[in-house]
Amino acid sequence: MRYRTLGDLRVSAVGLGAMPLSLEGRPDERRALATVHAALDAGVTLLDTADSYHLPGAEPGHNELLAARALAAYGGDTSDVLVTTKGGRGRPADGSWTVTGDPSHLKRAAEGSLKRLGVEAIGLYQLHKPDPAVPFEESVGALRELLDEGKIRLAGVSNTDVEQIRSARAILGDRLVSVQNQYSPEVRDSAAELRLCAELGLAFLPWSPLGGISRSALDGPSRLAGAGRFGAFHEVAAERGVSAQQVCLAWLLAKSPTVIPIPGASRPETIRDSAGAADLVLSAQELARLDAQRSGGS
Repeated sequence: MRYRTLGDLRVSAVGLGAMPLSLEGRPDERRALATVHAALDAGVTLLDTADSYHLPGAEPGHNELLAARALAAYGGDTSDVLVTTKGGRGRPADGSWTVTGDPSHLKRAAEGSLKRLGVEAIGLYQLHKPDPAVPFEESVGALRELLDEGKIRLAGVSNTDVEQIRSARAILGDRLVSVQNQYSPEVRDSAAELRLCAELGLAFLPWSPLGGISRSALDGPSRLAGAGRFGAFHEVAAERGVSAQQVCLAWLLAKSPTVIPIPGASRPETIRDSAGAADLVLSAQELARLDAQRSGGS
């Protein structure tokens, strides 16, 4: 496993997005725990979760509790594992995703996450999504208060644009260490945010990094992607004798030394394969082929 920098921490170049272990279609707990343990065995030291990763209408925190149980049950050393969680979204009974950026809500959410994870301070806490009904600076201000109180060690923002990242940086200074935006072969809207993160030295954690190659737990059946749409990824994979998913993650890693993909997994073999992308180095020619491939054709 290769490693990258997140704030003042060293974490694995590929993390585990634990969300699929708690949403619809989730595996039973035995397989879920085995998936997290397989990630740890493969050298993964970054586990991404959120309080809203649970079934519709259920109590918040299923995924956080699962991560805590998985770490407690693991036979090896987990002292270098960073669990990052997020607050500010919810999942009511209708299955939708709500957004609540009110500072008082965020502080209560962080308290709940702290208890569920069973830690003295959350390693990395991220604002899950800006709330259009609340000034962004007020939401980020809640993160600053949590940092000052010692309840979280590092802070990040998610689903944000360039202006919001700069604003968060102005409020949090060096304690802002990460940006978690969607980026994948299918969705490349955050190219400017990725460049800014490289400029500022912020970790860029692409969520749903395999979009276009395989489906995310957030995607509906209509977004199942076929090899024809992103054929170059499958072609390079065949030439290298690896999976297209591994090629996709290696392509993301080559974008910037600040990129740390967090692919989801619900089976041990899936995260083992994803972790292998950290050691896959693509040539300049291969990267050019993949960069040229866009949704709808080459």
